[in-house]
Amino acid sequence: MSDIHNGLPQGSLPGKHYAGTLQRLIETLDLQEVQGEDGGAFLPLVSQLPMVQGEVGAVRVFSGGPLFRVVTCSLTVAPIQLDSHMLFAFTPGASAVPHFTLDSVKAGEHFAFHLDLIPRMDLGANLVYMDEVFGPLTEAYETGAAIEGLSRAHLSPRQYAIMSPWMLANRASEEAFTAIESTVQAYQDHWFSLLEKGVSAAATEGVCAQALAERNLRNKRIIFDPDVDPVWERITAMIGAEAVAKQRALLIGEDE
Repeated sequence: MSDIHNGLPQGSLPGKHYAGTLQRLIETLDLQEVQGEDGGAFLPLVSQLPMVQGEVGAVRVFSGGPLFRVVTCSLTVAPIQLDSHMLFAFTPGASAVPHFTLDSVKAGEHFAFHLDLIPRMDLGANLVYMDEVFGPLTEAYETGAAIEGLSRAHLSPRQYAIMSPWMLANRASEEAFTAIESTVQAYQDHWFSLLEKGVSAAATEGVCAQALAERNLRNKRIIFDPDVDPVWERITAMIGAEAVAKQRALLIGEDE
């Protein structure tokens, strides 16, 4: 197992949130890193900015256990005061267990995070699924949302529509950003329990494996669509179109 703290700026709160979450994934699910051709990260990210030279981060890929794949992206660009770490843990296409995601960011003096379990079925048409899979998150969601020092992130209605109502996406003071760690662990612990026990037949009644897989691919194409999420345009300027295309392909998972 590689050192997941390698390359993180010393004392980085976003890096610590990300690294701790990834470490729990690796240890709990016995994941293995898929390395690049040089034996390092799957995809090193090289700066395209004129004021920054060399590598500014990496996309890392992990596989194993009950997952399809885990994809992470870290970008640390000191001249523009960016310290960003994204993690997506994808369950298989035919699974009803949600995907797990965490973004952990500091931009300038501002902290921000995004935490969610991404639904695999339409919550508005599947009450048993919603209650079984997401209902147990309600206490953690309400506790996390009540932390003093949080403010709402600037997301579009389309971005909210493709995630879950239990999503926490906030800007945060340093104190609030530190305090959210217990909520991240609560979400991850619930997700681990779903992976272990699965989703009941009653919760997936009338939905076949093929329908789950087809919806999953449509959903991921939207989540990672540059027209939906403007972050892709911003990071293209930092790391180039080719690296962004490779990262989006890993996240969408057409190769599953």
